[in-house]
Amino acid sequence: METPWRETPVLYGEDARRFEERMKHPKPVSKETLERIELAYEIFKKNVKNQ
Repeated sequence: METPWRETPVLYGEDARRFEERMKHPKPVSKETLERIELAYEIFKKNVKNQ
């Protein structure tokens, strides 16, 4: 049986400020990393489709 979802915590103060800044300015991802992610996703899609 599935476990119920827990409530999402609310951030306050300094934690909330840091989170918001990180969402506004994400770290850049290299082209090589994006290519690896896309390849992994394509492999995943093929494996799911074959089931």
